[in-house]
Amino acid sequence: METAPEKTQRNRQVIFLIVAFLLSEARSESGRFSVAEEMESGSFVANVVKTLGVGVGELLARRARVLSEDKKQHLQLNSETGDLLIKEKLDREELCGSTEPCVLPFQILLENPLHFFRAELQVEDINDHSPTFLDMETFLKIPEGTTLGTTFPLTIAQDMDVGKNGLQNYTISPNSYLFLRTRTHSDGRKYPELVLEKALDREEQPELSLTLMAMDGGSPARSGTAQVRITVVDINDNTPVFSQSQYEVQIPENSPFGSLVVTVSARDLDAGIYGDITYTLFQATAKVSQTFRVDPISGDIRLKRAVDFEEIQTYDLYIEAIDGGGLSTKCNVLVHVTDLNDNPPELTVSSFTSNIPENSSETVVAVFSIRDPDSGDNGRMTCSIQEDLPFVLKQQFENVYILVTEETLDRENKAEYNITITVTDFGSPRLKTEHNITVIISDINDNPPIFNQTAYTLYLRENNSPALHIGSVSASDRDTGTNAKVTYSLLPLEDENLPLFSYISINSDNGNLYALRSLDYEAIQTFRFTVRATDGGSPALSSKALIRVVVQDENDNSPFMLYPLENGTTPCNDLVPRSAEPGYLVTKVVAIDGDSGQNSWLSYQLLKATDSGLFTVWAHNGEVHTARPISDRDSIKQKLLVLVKDNGQPPLSTAATLNVILVDGFSEPYIHLSDAPKEQAQTDSLTIYLVISLASVSFLFLVSIILFISVRIWRKKRDTLNSGYFGPHGPSSGHLVDVNGTGTLPQRYQYEVCLTRDLGTSEFKFLKPAIPSVQAQGYGKNLEENPSFQTSFGIN
Repeated sequence: METAPEKTQRNRQVIFLIVAFLLSEARSESGRFSVAEEMESGSFVANVVKTLGVGVGELLARRARVLSEDKKQHLQLNSETGDLLIKEKLDREELCGSTEPCVLPFQILLENPLHFFRAELQVEDINDHSPTFLDMETFLKIPEGTTLGTTFPLTIAQDMDVGKNGLQNYTISPNSYLFLRTRTHSDGRKYPELVLEKALDREEQPELSLTLMAMDGGSPARSGTAQVRITVVDINDNTPVFSQSQYEVQIPENSPFGSLVVTVSARDLDAGIYGDITYTLFQATAKVSQTFRVDPISGDIRLKRAVDFEEIQTYDLYIEAIDGGGLSTKCNVLVHVTDLNDNPPELTVSSFTSNIPENSSETVVAVFSIRDPDSGDNGRMTCSIQEDLPFVLKQQFENVYILVTEETLDRENKAEYNITITVTDFGSPRLKTEHNITVIISDINDNPPIFNQTAYTLYLRENNSPALHIGSVSASDRDTGTNAKVTYSLLPLEDENLPLFSYISINSDNGNLYALRSLDYEAIQTFRFTVRATDGGSPALSSKALIRVVVQDENDNSPFMLYPLENGTTPCNDLVPRSAEPGYLVTKVVAIDGDSGQNSWLSYQLLKATDSGLFTVWAHNGEVHTARPISDRDSIKQKLLVLVKDNGQPPLSTAATLNVILVDGFSEPYIHLSDAPKEQAQTDSLTIYLVISLASVSFLFLVSIILFISVRIWRKKRDTLNSGYFGPHGPSSGHLVDVNGTGTLPQRYQYEVCLTRDLGTSEFKFLKPAIPSVQAQGYGKNLEENPSFQTSFGIN
């Protein structure tokens, strides 16, 4: 049994070859075969292999079959042997009636490639019917004294066979008065007539009974008989005379029962019963007797049943007028049946392909034939389909059409076409026949997946949990089935240093994107990659979309102290003269935050102090100022605890400890921090130590400046390459300070802090403006890495 794919493949081959045929000139040939009627079903007619000019194996491969022009299929073709066989028993009389020769047209269709072979089957008559008389008895009245040689036509016999098997002659039983002669009508029918060869004598023999025999020419011959009853009547010397020897009328087909066809009229000069005329049908065939009747008194000829032009176009009637004396005369009535448009066109589909790939062009969808049994304009036809369809009808030859695709079809625009083939005749009124076919357009992979966005931006908070769903991409495909099944994949980055596949994964079925590991905003703020959507067609089609992932900052970094340096090994001491006025700048707390945005906005507050009323800390920049004048009662050494807090949620903070020493002035050579007084003898040595200390500090300061400038230049080059620094992400608001790498003062300042340390002595400090500062972050690192930087640094 043929599978669906094999059937589809076969249909495509047929379509392809038919298209190839269309590109060339179609060929058709003709031939004639003959067969005797009444042969059994399956009887051999002919082998068409040589006639068609093909091999035996080609018939099956090219799907050869027989097409009949009417609805009945009389023949069948054995595709394996090429034998043309009778499908059902043929009755020539049923098929053709009295028409001779009896020819049935048909076609042999080869589909692959398309080839039509027009042929005719002639059905030969056999002698399977005997002659029969419609009237088994015929009554004649012959007056005595009738002239010798007078003829008396008799009723004819019917024989459905034709040719030599049809009616050939008549004979009559032997008698002394009459002999039989066989005559032929103009239409070829044979009829008998009696010829008087001896005068009749009613007194001698008033009646004669004769046997009329009709014989055909078959072998063996068949015959039929009828009785002729002759009554000898008195002399009637006037015969009826018709007003016309021939009547010719036209009646439309499908005229209703009882319709008047024509009225015949005859008159007789005799008087009495010899002048009374009776009309009858004479020598009527079975069809005539079944169709017409004549009124014996009025001569009206009326229909007994409807007439059909497609069955019989002309009826030949003979009307006999008989007077009361037995004399008669005949006239001929020709009844022509006119055609009405009473038959709609007929459409027969020979080949049909219901499924067509969308990229097919010039594809044969259907092969069909049309016919109309009417005549003239009633039988002329036109064939059409709806407008605005990508299909066209092409006429192969008379009444045979093919339906072909006119252009390449697109399933995505329309997947199914309902085509109505309309066949209309030219009659009045016009009749039409409609035949509906449905053509389904099958899909091919001609549409790539399309993303609903050309680019996506996804947001991900840092420190996310692994396997977190961060978003989705979606693409759709206008194709169907496997061609529309979309799978997703990640494309490798051009930057090989970014391990994309360790950051992101995608679900190939639904496009869901997942973060594979926790990300750190301070390490990576954003990255881009490409997702490809691929359909399941062959070959597969794909499209791409750009994905941008933005890592959002979390408050996961506490403020970092640049001054005073966190975890510094040497405490920082700030010197303040006792003569300082309120608002005197003591020092500045410098901090940075590795976060961004509001998470990096810093605020400062004095958390604890030796004397809480002596100093104040500005919240927005961390500057420490005197809040009031310094009195003698104030302790020489003041300790401040400053809290630096960011603006994150929750906020993170860091505390810094400041040591402030109150001095009488920066010109004092030495400052005693101990409570016990020193001896005057130590004054000179202190002076010497002070001079040495100042020289050492000056030398260290000069070295620090040189190292500072060198480090700054090196840091700047590195920062330019890395393009990474902690910077502001928005304007400051309220008491919060936007911390840049250069500090938090509204203007740029530079301070130099010089510390002198001596065993057993107190510390002192002087503060003055110095050179521009470096970035706080890099400088903070230098403070941690290089202890020499703890003696001289810049603060913005």
